[in-house]
Amino acid sequence: MPAKKTARVQERRRVENRRVRSATRTAVKKARAAITDAPTEAGAVVTAATAGLDRAASKGVVHPNAVARTKSRLQRALNKVQAAG
Repeated sequence: MPAKKTARVQERRRVENRRVRSATRTAVKKARAAITDAPTEAGAVVTAATAGLDRAASKGVVHPNAVARTKSRLQRALNKVQAAG
């Protein structure tokens, strides 16, 4: 009996984690596209992606170091584009 309940719980968590991970990846992809296509509005999109990454890390869906690395790379790319003018 406990194994069946554990399986049900794991399935619910898997579905939720997948949703969070997918939304995070989409946000990062949009941020990268915004940095290359529309540098003027990219700041807001990068901020949204950062918030999503932080949310995923706090829920334990993505490793905190992976989140820090991705945020750093996004911010570095944004700074580079903004400095270029």
